[in-house]
Amino acid sequence: MSWLKILKQIDDYRWELPQDYKPGMRVPALIFADRAMIEQMGDDQAIEQAANVATLPGIVGRSLAMPDIHWGYGFPIGGVAAMRVEDGVVSPGGVGFDINCGTRVITTTLQEEEVRPILRELVNQLYRDAPPGLGGHGFLRLKRRELDELMVQGAGWMVERGYGEPDDLDATESRGCLEDADPNAVSERARERGLAQLGTLGSGNHFLEVQVVEQIFDETAARAFRLDGPGQVVIFFHCGSRGFGHQVCQDYLRVMEKAAATYQIELPDKQLACAPIRSPEGKAYLGAMAAAANYAWANRQGITHQIRRAIIKVTGRSHEELGLHLLYDVAHNIAKIETHRQNGKEVTVCVHRKGATRAFPAGHPEVAERYQQVGHPVLIPGDMGRYSYLAVGTERAMEETWGSCCHGAGRVRSRGSAKRLLAGVDIAERLAKQGIVVRAQNPRALAEEASEAYKDVAQVVDILEHAGISRKVARMRPIGVIKG
Repeated sequence: MSWLKILKQIDDYRWELPQDYKPGMRVPALIFADRAMIEQMGDDQAIEQAANVATLPGIVGRSLAMPDIHWGYGFPIGGVAAMRVEDGVVSPGGVGFDINCGTRVITTTLQEEEVRPILRELVNQLYRDAPPGLGGHGFLRLKRRELDELMVQGAGWMVERGYGEPDDLDATESRGCLEDADPNAVSERARERGLAQLGTLGSGNHFLEVQVVEQIFDETAARAFRLDGPGQVVIFFHCGSRGFGHQVCQDYLRVMEKAAATYQIELPDKQLACAPIRSPEGKAYLGAMAAAANYAWANRQGITHQIRRAIIKVTGRSHEELGLHLLYDVAHNIAKIETHRQNGKEVTVCVHRKGATRAFPAGHPEVAERYQQVGHPVLIPGDMGRYSYLAVGTERAMEETWGSCCHGAGRVRSRGSAKRLLAGVDIAERLAKQGIVVRAQNPRALAEEASEAYKDVAQVVDILEHAGISRKVARMRPIGVIKG
């Protein structure tokens, strides 16, 4: 199947799937890609999933797909959709299993030449202090009362107890807390899974990387983000709400399957199970999802605390000498009630971002005060063998994508396919030849996350820059990698 025969090319970086592509579509779908990327998609069903999302009640504008789009549960990963609060729906498939999976970047005053002699020691210390892998126990085991407080307070709960600084909250999306979190909407099983996992990295595509700034594209924005220039060491990590959020999603998929039948919502794919936003089921999911999102922000705050401790221990330098400032934290699996302008009018919508991040421009009231002049930082990891990017949002993103951008490179191979392709290849050895120290809980699983499994993030980022959705600030490359 060739999507080139079906899609309508709007310009070099926009392709429309018409509303009449399949019965039930309420709006068209818009895919951000260049021709080469569309050709690569072949039989990938992610675009079909974008069409399915366009059938959901209350969808506004278009069903959107970022250049990192790939097949997901219900919604494509890299998908964005906004639903009117009055008559729209909320779908767990539009958020994902890892609720508020997101990324953080911490800046340091260290240079690559200072870190190289201690790199392996640093990677080992980070591995111990922010443990990766399936399951896993963190440095802080919660009591049930504390977990209920954390669900409501998010990252602020950690900062109040000394696991961070007040400035960390200023550099976190939504200050690390969604309002309207409802602990009563969270199951006992989800609670059990969340008690011991705070401060852990997780498995799969979650990572913690020691990176080096390689190139600066926007000097003004870079200065605002405390990026001094090539050679500077930063820490870039990616994780979410762990088993807690996964259980919340599992619980509500069952609820939403019944709700879709109750409210007579016709779905082209049962994985899009949903409920009206204002229904009891919709409100309960949003309350539980907010609780899981707050857990994820607290988790990343705990890991930030552990990263700082590890770097101080290995270098023997003080926090003040090292800097260790949080540049930003962005969520990329979340649904948020937001006010936007559409056709000259204000609309209140529930924006589903699944494998997509906010990309608000300079001057937007929800951009952190310190970044008002340059815009919302967008953190875009690539793969462990190449590079990652830092970008900023634009006005055009507000007009066209509900202020949203890509979240990473996007897979081109499944985990199984990548392992078959790279059977017999020692990925750790290959990375070592590139000057990258890697530590993994299961080295044999590294093939699942190798460069061959992912699109080239440089291509993804360039597409959105050419489309005017985001603007590059800096490129970083990994020198130390921790994987689950």
